Amino acid sequence: MGDIQWNLLFNPELALESFPYVMEGIWNTLLISLVSMVIGLLIGFFLALGRTSKYVILRWPTKTYISFMRGVPILVILFLLYFGFPVIGIQFSAVEAALIAFSLNSAAYMAEILRASLSSVDKGQWESAKSLGLNYWQTMRGVILPQSIRISIPPLANIQLDLIKASSLAAMITVPEIFQKARIVGGREYDMMTMFILVALIYWGICSVMALLQNYLEKRYENYL
Repeated sequence: MGDIQWNLLFNPELALESFPYVMEGIWNTLLISLVSMVIGLLIGFFLALGRTSKYVILRWPTKTYISFMRGVPILVILFLLYFGFPVIGIQFSAVEAALIAFSLNSAAYMAEILRASLSSVDKGQWESAKSLGLNYWQTMRGVILPQSIRISIPPLANIQLDLIKASSLAAMITVPEIFQKARIVGGREYDMMTMFILVALIYWGICSVMALLQNYLEKRYENYL
């Protein structure tokens, strides 16, 4: 233990000096994580409906898609879109490839969350809505979704946090987000430890803000219901 050079663990001066440059990447980090969350949520909702459909022609393709996306590393999907698709003449920018990959991948996880939350609503709610003359979509929008959203907020918030952290993988296809910026500085200054600790603190801060938003949404929906 006496041979460890603790003074080389973290350089506060380098961290403060590099902070503005590293934070320039926050826009791509937030763009990838937030837009992917919204698109993934929309896709995931329809996947959840297909997953629970009584029609095999809808149920099996959605189950296959969900199984594939949950079983393949997101980094592989990023590489397929950014490095593989140009082989067949389809070219995406690094940011576009990241948005598509994270949206399609997160949709599979959100589909299972939404399926579980929709299924948790008592079946009697459907019967009551039908007796009032409401059609399927009116029942879904006005009766089922408000109750299932409250149930799904905590796991969906976890997906959002995972997307924020996983967006660092976009650095592998040259997206200039937080982690990529930190790697550039660390390589130039020969001090990767300082930059890794700095970027860890930045991600922690972003995720802490998102956790506060989660708590706010949970309380809002509890009051609404």
